[in-house]
Amino acid sequence: MFEFSTVVDRHGTWCTQWDYVADRFGASDLLPFTISDMDFATAPCITDALHQRLDHGVFGYSRWKNDEFLAAVAHWFQQRFACAIDTDALVYGPSVIYMVSELIRQGSNPGDGVVVHTPAYDAFYKAIEGNQRRVVGVALEKDATGWQCDMNALEAVLAQPQNRILLLCSPQNPTGKVWTRDELTTMAALCERHNVKVISDEIHMDMVWGEHQHIPWSAVARGNWALVTSGSKSFNIPALTGAYGLISDEPSRSAYLQALKNRDGLSSPSVLALVAHIAAYRQGEPWLDALRQYLEANLRYVAETLNAAFPALNWQPPQASYLAWIDLRPLNLDDNALQKVLIEQQKVAIMPGYTYGAEGAGFVRLNAGCPRSKLEQGVQRLIAGIRSLG
Repeated sequence: MFEFSTVVDRHGTWCTQWDYVADRFGASDLLPFTISDMDFATAPCITDALHQRLDHGVFGYSRWKNDEFLAAVAHWFQQRFACAIDTDALVYGPSVIYMVSELIRQGSNPGDGVVVHTPAYDAFYKAIEGNQRRVVGVALEKDATGWQCDMNALEAVLAQPQNRILLLCSPQNPTGKVWTRDELTTMAALCERHNVKVISDEIHMDMVWGEHQHIPWSAVARGNWALVTSGSKSFNIPALTGAYGLISDEPSRSAYLQALKNRDGLSSPSVLALVAHIAAYRQGEPWLDALRQYLEANLRYVAETLNAAFPALNWQPPQASYLAWIDLRPLNLDDNALQKVLIEQQKVAIMPGYTYGAEGAGFVRLNAGCPRSKLEQGVQRLIAGIRSLG
């Protein structure tokens, strides 16, 4: 019914991943598997809704707090996660990271610590340090079953009074870890015990694989918390902008909305973002489910092909997201040498793991959100690059 193998040429569309790959990798003629957007056209129901709105022809100031948008979000949480939400707690933002940054500013003071699980999404480091707060890392540990958090180590840093916020990534980027209900419940209790605010970034919530299940933070929350997310990753619409969230208590919610409107002048959203989200959450489920099957097959291809070439890796697909977090440490490679070979010889751009903190050394992050034909080229070039270092 839906087709994901067709290659869409993104060159010349001001595309970060394709047109501006040289900004990070120093060369423009690379096949990119980098920033976490996908090379697929969005769901037809979204483009249909956008065309209908474009035909109206008037694009004046708009409001996000309308019944259609609020009801669509509530419907999605109920439909996908069996989770009822309070639409009175809903807020809007231009992006998830804007919302994270503002909530960090409101929930802490300059110099305070913000706790994150590492390796961490690189924008988390920027949002924390750019707001004059300190990154307090708690390293995830890899075992045969996946990535684990040492809850005793987590509590040790949460108990320090200068650490005011836990910035949670759920599911976790870049590892793809899906937090279990027990893990989330434990973290909620620890944060309540030590009076630590939780900001849960759940932008990858729709991309959870197999038997794993995403549990929204709102389903386990205690104390002071916020959940921020968007349909932008799931439906490949980040260029439309737009995000939303839940803020638990009215004073924090009011303070956030006052900053959004009065300080930053951002209260009028992109009307196309609202249209896209409503269409996605009301009509986009069949398209998303078909996409999820395609992405799971892509990740299995990565695993089977890499493990056939290098059995020592025994790499397994992530529990969530279309970002393959590949542990190359068994091959004892030099990260910088590998990047040099990939860029200069193989002409491919794959994110080095150290982008996500010191704990990412020895890893690469390969974006599998693309047609299989492109993915095959990328994986074969990665294999060739690794072999050239042997």
